[in-house]
Amino acid sequence: MDYKDLANLIFPDAKEISYYEEKYKKRDLPEGAIVTRFAPSPTGFVHLGSLYQVVIARKMAKQTGGVFFLRVEDTDQKREVENGVTGIIESLRDFGLTPDEGMINETEEIGEYGPYKQSLRKDIYQAYAKHLLEQGKAYPCFATPEELDEMRAKQEAAKIRPGYYGVWAKYRNLTVEEAVEKIKNGDPYIIRLKSPGREDRKIKHHDVIKGNVDFPENDQDVVIIKADGLPTYHFAHAIDDHLMGTTHVIRGDEWLSSVPLHLQLFQMLEFKAPKYAHIAPIMKEDDGGKRKLSKRKDPEAAVSYYTEIGVPKEAVSEYLLNIANSNFELWRKQNPNSDVSEFELQLNKMSVSGALFDIVKILDIAKTVISKYTAGSIYEEATNWAKTYDEELYNLLQDKEYALKVFGIERGNAKPRKDIAKWSDVKENIEYMYDDEFYAKERNYEYQKVTDKELINKIITLYMEKYYNENDDKQTWFDKIKDLAEEVGFAREVKEWKKEPEKWPGHVGDISTVLRVALTSKANTPDMYEIMQVLGKERIFRRFEEATK
Repeated sequence: MDYKDLANLIFPDAKEISYYEEKYKKRDLPEGAIVTRFAPSPTGFVHLGSLYQVVIARKMAKQTGGVFFLRVEDTDQKREVENGVTGIIESLRDFGLTPDEGMINETEEIGEYGPYKQSLRKDIYQAYAKHLLEQGKAYPCFATPEELDEMRAKQEAAKIRPGYYGVWAKYRNLTVEEAVEKIKNGDPYIIRLKSPGREDRKIKHHDVIKGNVDFPENDQDVVIIKADGLPTYHFAHAIDDHLMGTTHVIRGDEWLSSVPLHLQLFQMLEFKAPKYAHIAPIMKEDDGGKRKLSKRKDPEAAVSYYTEIGVPKEAVSEYLLNIANSNFELWRKQNPNSDVSEFELQLNKMSVSGALFDIVKILDIAKTVISKYTAGSIYEEATNWAKTYDEELYNLLQDKEYALKVFGIERGNAKPRKDIAKWSDVKENIEYMYDDEFYAKERNYEYQKVTDKELINKIITLYMEKYYNENDDKQTWFDKIKDLAEEVGFAREVKEWKKEPEKWPGHVGDISTVLRVALTSKANTPDMYEIMQVLGKERIFRRFEEATK
């Protein structure tokens, strides 16, 4: 008997690997095109660090005319959660990161290199495992859990490296006849790689982000096919990345230590290895130190957090590009209105140490992103968000025509308003424009510099009786506020007051603050002239009269 007989006994129905090599033809792409993938396990929510990988992987594929695909690695079925695939797909869609190929829901997919779910590729992995068995590069291992525990205890007691390798690989050198006999007796087994590596030898590897790194060779006889017939992650990823034409594996640097094994698998399977790019994790300051952004400790680690608070998807993607390449921020300043697709991401310019998470930066980017939206876009986005997360705001926005006027205030200017960072800010920023909300709340009029109630009432009354005209253009309107300032003894111009502050109790800005606070109960709002145009005379006068009581 020989290795082929053993392989046929273990995998009698497995096809020749030539069948799959022919079926999954080399991709027809332009020279230099990069093929990347996101290959999560459906075991829970999508982490911000995973979204970071997706932004980078998808960007590299898009800017080179390549392909970005979604492959679901569900071979560890004990850890799988219900609707886990749907959760992943929806998270990517929420952030505008839809893959070119792969799973599109729990059961459907697009693309010619599927199935894109590993549990449906069992026959493919078994064909390649059979191929390795035929060549004597893999073997059945009959070690029981008790034998493995005993081996580990001995290694620990002797203070030597744990694992199944060398002299510890008890079933590595069984003859074919011995292995066949055990299988025919019904002894349970798994398939292990027969590693040719030696720990005292080094491999040199060039990581696209980390640069040149040295590792000891892999000498562990790792499991490649488990007792349930499904592959381990290590074995499956090598076969899938080969058949799916992956050129660059972009992943977290917790996988860096697996590189010797993964390169060894590609070599033993006689595949060309992809390039590896290991991304440093996103870090968070904690008690004066730094740690990885944690699923357990940090709500902002889940990408659903940004959807729930209403941060626009573009803002999160821009933030992640900002920490990916330090030159992105300068590019954005120089190209404020360019689509992000015009920025060229470079993997070799990525930091080898972890970027520090900064929610303030995300919200600053979000303010700029939203400031460029039209009133119509803001209305649609805020309404869609509110439908799920804020019933009060949703009801407030039902009068679309009026809401569009409110959102139109100070939009489309050279310097548009930047008061909204997320859709959960909207209600607080617009509710004073709605009379029911305005009068329902207790109003605390803080007029800032002008504190004398008599003077406040005089300013408001004079404005209503003498200076307000709903047909005034903006310049005329502001000139009249200057006239009012002068009438009550304040400086017409801020610069005049700054020159000689002792001459006046204040300036025109203090007068407009009195009117603004009386009108909105807020000292900081967008352009007051535009607010007044939306409110109209009747509502303005009612609010002024209320403020003078």
